[in-house]
Amino acid sequence: MIALDCRYIRERPSGIGPYVEGLVEHLPRLAPDLHFLLLKHPLAPARLSLAPNVHEVVVPYDPNGPETMWLLPRLVDFRGVSLYHGTFNILPAGLPVPAMITLCDVMWMTHPERCRKPGPWGAVETRFFQHGIRRTLRDAIRIHTISDASKREIGKLAPSGAARTSVLPFGVADGWRPAESEADRAAAAAAARQKWVPGAARYVLTVGQYAGYKNHEGVIRAFSRAFDEEPGMHLALVQRLGQGSRLLDLIRDEGLEGRVHFLKNVPQAELQALFWGATCLCHPSFEEGFGNPPCEALGSGLPVVTSNVSSMPEVSGDAALLVDPHDVDEIAAALQRIAGDPDLAAELRARGLVRAQIYQWRHTAEDTLAVYREIAAETGRS
Repeated sequence: MIALDCRYIRERPSGIGPYVEGLVEHLPRLAPDLHFLLLKHPLAPARLSLAPNVHEVVVPYDPNGPETMWLLPRLVDFRGVSLYHGTFNILPAGLPVPAMITLCDVMWMTHPERCRKPGPWGAVETRFFQHGIRRTLRDAIRIHTISDASKREIGKLAPSGAARTSVLPFGVADGWRPAESEADRAAAAAAARQKWVPGAARYVLTVGQYAGYKNHEGVIRAFSRAFDEEPGMHLALVQRLGQGSRLLDLIRDEGLEGRVHFLKNVPQAELQALFWGATCLCHPSFEEGFGNPPCEALGSGLPVVTSNVSSMPEVSGDAALLVDPHDVDEIAAALQRIAGDPDLAAELRARGLVRAQIYQWRHTAEDTLAVYREIAAETGRS
């Protein structure tokens, strides 16, 4: 029996959530000979899977918390379990079974200032995550990461960990797709723009949590330089604002009041419509394990501006404009190019749709299952 930790499936979106949903959707059907124990969050749906080879148990604590780090073997009955698959970077202590850990990136080790909250709590966060990731690098029987860029970073930190690491890229859910027709696209996009980006004739879209590595300050500065003389162009930031006072101050300093919109709790159908209606996605992160929003944009037919570092060139290939995330003028120039050149935008849309076809959750699940079976052969536990 495989214990799959699914606690990132809950009421609010996250980068890891769609990944776990993809595994839950496909693994039980791909492996009817295996039984799966799904560890789920109290705020998850009542049932994660209706497959007959699935059993679900609620673990009443958040995945990245002290209870998970140090008490998970007391919270879950691991009798009959041959492998624990942790999907969120840290390896819990004291597990009585081998563990495979999905380690999306090692930013907590290499650039913690890009991840942590400000103030004393940020120092606590850093120590917590570094502790869990060190245990992953040292003790996990296998490590799953999501890009060659992340594997290279793992190798720099722990060569022995890299030797146990498989690269299994994320996918794009079927929900991220072009509209059935131009009329459908236009109608849905117009309704979403009116609701979520009022007053905009056009808008640039940015999606992602408020964290230092996402470079949202750079997005705002680049947007201001690109569209200072186009008041009808707005910026839609889909994020939970969090420690957002710096962004609000920056917006005021740049004279962008009323043109930058912070969107949260956007329903999936309306978020898809925002992707259909945007001029482009601006995603100049300093680092990403994979980068879900650019991939979702490619699948939706939305042109992408993203970084020329970390995993982003690997994921987007020739289907995006790549920029130096530290160069605000370069980001601004790329935004202007797409906004002012319909032929370039159309070319990027076409390339993106082709590129997105290689990222499917079924493929991720198939490759994950192959690793499960390799582990079973190595350990004699099935």
